[in-house]
Amino acid sequence: MAYNLKKEAEKKERLAGGHRLCAGCGAGITVRGVLRALEPEDKAVIVNATSCLEVSTFMYPYTAYEDSFIHSAFENAAATCAGVERAYRALRARGKVEDNFKFITFGGDGGTYDIGLQSLSGAIERGHDMVYVCYDNEAYMNTGIQRSSSTPRFADATTSPVGSKTQGKQQNKKDLTAILAAHGSPYVAQTALIGNMKDLHEKARKAIYTEGACFLNVLSPCPRGWRYDAADLAEISKLAVETCVWPLYEVEDGVWNLTYEPKEKLPVEDFLRKQGRFAHMFKPGNEWMIEEAQEYVDRKWAQLLARCNR
Repeated sequence: MAYNLKKEAEKKERLAGGHRLCAGCGAGITVRGVLRALEPEDKAVIVNATSCLEVSTFMYPYTAYEDSFIHSAFENAAATCAGVERAYRALRARGKVEDNFKFITFGGDGGTYDIGLQSLSGAIERGHDMVYVCYDNEAYMNTGIQRSSSTPRFADATTSPVGSKTQGKQQNKKDLTAILAAHGSPYVAQTALIGNMKDLHEKARKAIYTEGACFLNVLSPCPRGWRYDAADLAEISKLAVETCVWPLYEVEDGVWNLTYEPKEKLPVEDFLRKQGRFAHMFKPGNEWMIEEAQEYVDRKWAQLLARCNR
């Protein structure tokens, strides 16, 4: 179905206002964008791993979600969603449930790349009819901005600090989207926020309405952890895509497809400069960090283009 901005804007919000997410946070925009892809006649069960998103949208017995909501533990969100999906199928087969339900899990990078990876891997392998959405803010933001395996190299986090011995995180970011594509999921995609809402909506819709276990990875900047002004969310999201730090692509039935290619690939320092977590990279004598960051992005971009036959 073609993207129709007017039609999408007229849909009823499924995430109510008044939640406690920070100004300039990408998580709320991610959730609203994904849920907007649901058709009005379909209901949903939302599973949310413990995270910034969970503590900001749920305080028992209240929730900001208009659909059914389950708060799971950090490590088992995918397993929880898979169990509910299987129960729904059994009840529907017995004629006890008639409504159409979709099953969507939201988790941060800590609960997805790290603690919940085993649970997610199992759900994808078993092929449950569900969507797992990672809002990737690249650290454990809810518990103190500790580094995760999603944190980029050189980023300053509380457990990978900048000091006399180390210069931020020493390892490159885990490529989780490619890892889950290797699981044989019918649909895996990587997308972003502001400036790419058409891309976000179309991929969310594909993920929700493709039968089987699907995965959506959405770059969701965090003003506290990334250290940017709230008003800069849109610009930072766009720069991540235009520098190819966060390329937009999908893997559908094993076929890789690039969904956006910048007309002019910007240097990675344009993205890094806007964030306090990378401020040390611009100090005299640290030019090598920017050079190595650029080399890594260029290498990953070339690999992606080859996979997409570009």
